[in-house]
Amino acid sequence: MRLPDEGSWATVRDHLVERLPRVDPGRIDQMLVEGRVVTQEGPVSPADPFVPGLFVWFHRDLPVEVPVPFEVSVVHQDDEVVVVDKPHFLASIPRGRHVVETALVRVRRQLGIPELSPAHRLDRVTAGLLLFVVRRELRGRYQTLFRDRRVFKEYAAVAPVDGGLVLPRVVRSRIEKERGVIQAAEVAGEPNAESRVELVGVRGGRGLYRLTPATGRTHQLRLHMASLGVPIVNDDFYPVLREQALDDFSRPLQLLARVLEFRDPVSGVERRFESGLGLAEWGPLGALR
Repeated sequence: MRLPDEGSWATVRDHLVERLPRVDPGRIDQMLVEGRVVTQEGPVSPADPFVPGLFVWFHRDLPVEVPVPFEVSVVHQDDEVVVVDKPHFLASIPRGRHVVETALVRVRRQLGIPELSPAHRLDRVTAGLLLFVVRRELRGRYQTLFRDRRVFKEYAAVAPVDGGLVLPRVVRSRIEKERGVIQAAEVAGEPNAESRVELVGVRGGRGLYRLTPATGRTHQLRLHMASLGVPIVNDDFYPVLREQALDDFSRPLQLLARVLEFRDPVSGVERRFESGLGLAEWGPLGALR
C-alpha cells in the first residue's frame, strides 16, 4: 500500500485506521505490535510518523471460508503445464471472499508447486478443465493463447428443449459487465461475443448441448443460452438473479468446460485435454457426437 503524498495523519497507524475502515482499529494495533506491517527498512511501530509516499506491506487476515466438499483432480502434469478438473463451486483463483478455497491454492499445495500460475480461469460455479503454468517465465506464452483465441474450447450444458428453436446456430451479441454488478448484460452495439450452440441429446424434456465459444466474455455461454430461451439448468444469474448461500452445494450449474485444444507454444505439439467429469442432471457425457 502506498501512503498518500499529502495528509494530516500524525502516524502511519492513524492513516491505516482511516484507510481500512472495515478492519477493527484494535486489529491494526495488534499487527503493528507484532511487526506484521513493514517497509523496505523493517517493521513499522505504532508510533512511527506518517511519511508521504511511503510503501508499506502487510498480509490481510484471511476471510472465513466455507470448505468446498469436492476434490480437484489432475488430468495432466508435465514440466510446463498442469491441467485439472475443477469442481463446481470452487473459485479458480483467490479473489474477494475466496482465498484458500480456490483451485490454484489447492493444486499448489497438492503438487508442491508454489509458483504455479493460471493461464485462464472459469466461473466459480462452472466445472471443468483449468490450465495452470508450472514455470513463471512461461506464463505469458500460455496466457497469450487464450487472449488471441488460439485455444479451442468445448463446453457441455444441460438446459430445456424448445422445439421451435432452430439448432445448431451461432449466437452473436455485445456483452458488457459493469464493475460491482453481479450480472453481465447483452446491450446494443457491435457484437463482441460469439458462441455456437448445438443440441446433441434429448431426455425427458431436457437437452444436452455442445457449446463452443469463439470469444471469452464474462458469463457468455450462460447469457447466450438464456437469450435463446433455454437457460442452463440451475443458473442462479440468468435470466433471473437468485440468491444462493455459499454453503449450499445442492444445485450445481449444469455447465462443464469439457475440452481444451491448442498448439503448445513451447513444444509446438498439438495438445487436447478432455474432462473426466459429468453433469449430475445428465450423467456420463460420452463423446458428444
